[in-house]
Amino acid sequence: MGANLTEAAKAEGQNLLALVFGVLLIMAIICGNLLVCLSVIIEKALKTTTNYFILSLAVADLMLAVLVLPLFVYSEFQDGVWTLSTTICDGLMTMDVMLCTASIFSLCAISIDRFIAVLIPLNYNRKHVDLRQVFLLSATWILALAVASPIMFGINNVPGRDPRVCKLGNDDYVLYSSVCSFFIPCPIMLLLYCSMFRGLQHWEEARKAKLRNSIQACRKLQEATTSLPPPILEREMTDTPDEPSTFPSSDGPFNSSEYKDGPVLTVNSAEIKFNPGPHRRKRAKINSRERKAMKVLPVIVGAFLFCWTPFFVLHTLRARCQGCHISPVLMSVVTWLGYVNSALNPVIYTVFNTEFRSFFKKVLHHCCS
Repeated sequence: MGANLTEAAKAEGQNLLALVFGVLLIMAIICGNLLVCLSVIIEKALKTTTNYFILSLAVADLMLAVLVLPLFVYSEFQDGVWTLSTTICDGLMTMDVMLCTASIFSLCAISIDRFIAVLIPLNYNRKHVDLRQVFLLSATWILALAVASPIMFGINNVPGRDPRVCKLGNDDYVLYSSVCSFFIPCPIMLLLYCSMFRGLQHWEEARKAKLRNSIQACRKLQEATTSLPPPILEREMTDTPDEPSTFPSSDGPFNSSEYKDGPVLTVNSAEIKFNPGPHRRKRAKINSRERKAMKVLPVIVGAFLFCWTPFFVLHTLRARCQGCHISPVLMSVVTWLGYVNSALNPVIYTVFNTEFRSFFKKVLHHCCS
C-alpha cells in the first residue's frame, strides 16, 4: 500500500513537472518566433530573401507551439493517457508531423539558400524574392503536407488501435515519415554546409594570394617612383584584408622621357586608389559578408542534430524492431528534446544578427517601459 502511494506521488510529481516545463516551453517558442515574425514584417532592413526563409521557419515553429504542444502537454499531464477522441488524435498527429517536417525542411531550405549565396553570389538576389526562392519556400510546405497527408486519409486506423494512446500506429508510415522528414534532409544539410566551408576556405586562400600580389605590385611602383618605403604601404594594405584588389594597369605605356625635366613624382600610400572592376568588388564584398555569417553554422547544425537525432533514431527503431523495448519515459524525453529545437531556432538565427538584436531590444524596451 505504501509503495503504491509512493509510486502515485512520484507519477503526480512527474506530471506536474511536465506541465510546468510544457507551459514554459510553449511561451518561449511563441515569444521568440513571434518576435522573429514581427521583425521581418515590420523592420525594412530585415526584408531580405534570407530572412524570408527564417520567417518560414518561425511560422512553422509558432504554429507548432499553438496547435500541437498544448494537446501534447495535456496528454503528458495525464500520464500519457489520451482521453479525447481518436479524430482529434489524428488531427494532432497530422499537424505534428507536418509542422515538425516544415520546420526541418525550412532549415534545409536555409542551407540551400546559404549555399547559393556563398558559392555563386553573383547569381544571388538579396533584396527581392526570385523564382528560385519562391520555389524553395513553396516546396517546404507542400512537401511537409505531402508527408503528413496519409494520416488524414486514415493510415493511422490500424487494427487493434488503443484509443487511450495517441501515437502513430502504422510502422510502415513511421519509417516513411522519418526518412522523408529527417534521414533525407539531414545529409543534404551536412553536405551543403561542408561544401560551403570548403568554398569559403578556397576563397580565403585566393584572397590572400591576391593581397600578396597587390603588395608586390605596389612595392615595384614605389621603387620606380622613389616613393615611401615598402613597410608603410604594406601596413596600409593589410589594414583592410577583407577587400582584395589588384593594382589597375595604366592606360598607356610609361614614358620616362616625358618626366625627365619635370619635378620628381612622389607617391603617398594614402593617395593610391585600388579600384578593382565592379565584378571583382561585388564578389569580394559578398564573400566577406558570408564568411562572417558562416561562423554560426556549427552552432546551427549542432543544435539541429542534438535535438532531432535521438527522437528519429528511437522513433524508427521502435517501429522496425519489434523485440526492442524502448521505455515510454525515454521516448517522452526525446520528443520533448525535438520540440526544444523550435525554441532554440529564434536564438540561433537571430542572436548573431545585429539587426535582429536591435529590433528585439527596441521591442522589449518598449514593452517594459
